Amino acid sequence: MVTLSLPLLSTAQDNLVQNGGFESNTGKVKKLGQIDFVTGWKSPTGARADVFISDSKMPEIAAPTNVYGTEIPKEGDSYAGIVAFGYQDKVPRTYLTQKLSAPLKKGQKVCVTFYINLAEGSKYSISQIGMLISKKEYTTDQKTSIIEKEVSVVHPKNKVFNSYLGWEKICATYTAKEDGEKFITIGNFTPNGEIKPETNKKAKDNKFENFAGAYYFVDDVTVQLLEEKETCNCNYEDAENKKFSTMIYQKSMTNVNLDRLTPKERIEMQCINFAFAKDELTPEAKSALDLIVTELKANPTMTVVMKANVDSDEVAYAEQKPAFADMDARRASMVKDYLKSKGIDASRIKTELKGADEPNAKEIRTEDDDELKQAKNRRVQFFVQ
Repeated sequence: MVTLSLPLLSTAQDNLVQNGGFESNTGKVKKLGQIDFVTGWKSPTGARADVFISDSKMPEIAAPTNVYGTEIPKEGDSYAGIVAFGYQDKVPRTYLTQKLSAPLKKGQKVCVTFYINLAEGSKYSISQIGMLISKKEYTTDQKTSIIEKEVSVVHPKNKVFNSYLGWEKICATYTAKEDGEKFITIGNFTPNGEIKPETNKKAKDNKFENFAGAYYFVDDVTVQLLEEKETCNCNYEDAENKKFSTMIYQKSMTNVNLDRLTPKERIEMQCINFAFAKDELTPEAKSALDLIVTELKANPTMTVVMKANVDSDEVAYAEQKPAFADMDARRASMVKDYLKSKGIDASRIKTELKGADEPNAKEIRTEDDDELKQAKNRRVQFFVQ
């Protein structure tokens, strides 16, 4: 008798994971800890994992911004979230598990891929995140950690997943060790005593409440069948190279005698720079704006034109993640709001949005590396009328 599972087991590239993007629900998710409402998924311990949904009216479980951090779904409108590490085990770990649509046979190969992102509220980050593929299902009502010496799928470089911006890939070829392996579990399976967590430096613009552990979003889980001589093309090199700069360029003013400059010159030499995909003002930016405020108040007929810019990497990033689009407009709005808060009438501030069309030719030098060039392009400049 031919069963439905036989064609599935013989066809390469079929995804054995049901609802790998956490899109389909069996009930209305209203709060944290309701991963069991997501079709195909559940938590194997008494500490329940979370799901975050784009159209949720509950702020703590919304996407892209929720109680733990901000991230656009890797695909679709939802993603899951797990506690991968709790300081001194004060916060229990959570896990994601499901039964594959068909069991594996001994020696059968699959390509495993899933993506994680460190939530901004996390005080720590770790490397020990992976997937177990097992014949037996992990299940307990206790809020306990699942500890295993051998993890089926981990990052080959044992890297620390410490990026708040963008999804990081975990990918590998896995060969089944015995017939009937059919359960996957995602999380951290290493004892706390063997983990060396990295402490994350909280950025000034990070307004999320500190979480005494490492919390990760999870999305786009696949387990795909491979042919006998086929291997999984993880493209780790490309993923590693796609890192986002944390550099904020700061123009040097050490050799400038402001007293010798006209009000127009003092204003136009100011430049507000930003971090990648950010619109927050640094303390240095606020000091520059305070100088502009002083000049505008001393010259009440003077108006300024702000030209807001992004770099080319931000343009490409926004095409994949629309929430980061129009960064030039957001930066201009942030600067204008600050000037208005200091008493400058909005009618004296005009805005021009330049996108990435006008690189900062005045500041960029031939010897600058690409990161510095891009940092110099992320800016708002001022021109007196």
